Amino acid sequence: MRALVAAAIGLAAALALVLTVTAVGAPQGETSPRPLLTTVPGPKK
Repeated sequence: MRALVAAAIGLAAALALVLTVTAVGAPQGETSPRPLLTTVPGPKK
């Protein structure tokens, strides 16, 4: 029974966190115009 109560409390806390982040929205800002490297550069020729 304790495990069920703990799981319910954890689920409620996670849902509250998701709703809070959704209500606040994304932070304002800009993305960098320079692309990020997604692979390791090879040897220079």
